[in-house]
Amino acid sequence: MWKEEDNKLKKTFEFGNFIEAFGFMSSVAIVAEKMGHHPNWSNVYNTVTFELNTHDAGDVVTDKDHKLAAAIDELVG
Repeated sequence: MWKEEDNKLKKTFEFGNFIEAFGFMSSVAIVAEKMGHHPNWSNVYNTVTFELNTHDAGDVVTDKDHKLAAAIDELVG
């Protein structure tokens, strides 16, 4: 579940290994580019962490962030 904190939507995903995590990130990159909304994220081995907010709106959470979060969730099923 995404958590809204410090004007960001936050969530961490854990995968079986680095290759799975990287594949997930590649899929997210394609979706984010199509949406024109790019995440702040990090990856360490099998873990991918997101902090979403909208820079154009003053670094607060907007509908764009919720839509991207929902699209990310769909990628992991």
